[in-house]
Amino acid sequence: MTDSYTPPEVWTNDAENGGKFASINRPVAGPTHDKNLPVGKHPFQLYSLATPNGVKVTVLLEELLAAGHKGAEYDAWLINISDGDQFGSGFVDVNPNSKIPALMDHSGATPQRVFESGAILLHLAEKFGAFMPTDPAQRTEALSWLFWQMGSAPYLGGGFGHFYAYAPEKFEYPINRFTMETKRQLDVLDRHLAENDYFAGDYSIADIAIWSWYGQLVLGRLYNAATFLDVASYKNVMRWAKAIDVRPAVTRGRMVNRTFGDDLSMQLHERHESSDFETNTQDKIAPDNT
Repeated sequence: MTDSYTPPEVWTNDAENGGKFASINRPVAGPTHDKNLPVGKHPFQLYSLATPNGVKVTVLLEELLAAGHKGAEYDAWLINISDGDQFGSGFVDVNPNSKIPALMDHSGATPQRVFESGAILLHLAEKFGAFMPTDPAQRTEALSWLFWQMGSAPYLGGGFGHFYAYAPEKFEYPINRFTMETKRQLDVLDRHLAENDYFAGDYSIADIAIWSWYGQLVLGRLYNAATFLDVASYKNVMRWAKAIDVRPAVTRGRMVNRTFGDDLSMQLHERHESSDFETNTQDKIAPDNT
């Protein structure tokens, strides 16, 4: 533990102490520069990156297409948050919070912006009448778990993930604090999945939302923390995570807007046609075009 910290009377920003993502965090909102967003030919224009929140939306879009909903065709444009793309004026017009993902729905008479990943999942599920229970009780259960994920994941990502993997120094207190909360959340999920295959009847947007964070966590894809968290002990979560992981649409959804990882065949920086999965992954693109 370091010497105790006494907060100043009035806080001022010190970006140099912000850790790995200091350059993309700031205490004000709004755009930093003018930049229009590209628009493709499909009804849905997604502006995103393959973080867990971004993966939620691309998985659902791919699941909708796999289920035969041709109207769910989409263009996925890469928003590189390390370069500050989320602070461009066009992106801020779609999401005033400057966070990915953001969606423009051009399928109706008037284009509709949708921001916040949970809102996007609900918007698409309701539009297509898919991956959302129709039974009122199960629908309420699905919404409860969807909102559980939206409220809980900041403790996993901004809390545990930040202090365990990204903070410029390791501090025992916050790591212990957020590890305890992350393990409590995993236990919540494990207890529910002990008696249920999915979170609200059949596979739904609740599962997609939770899997993108907690499923990928127990599968060893977040923060290199699987051993530290003893994820193997959450046997029901692990069973559920593996069952979802083998779905072809989930594999495709993980690939879209992905710019990281050693496996270049799993990186599809932008998606504009279904054939892009076969022709435009990074392992198939010439080095001078990457």
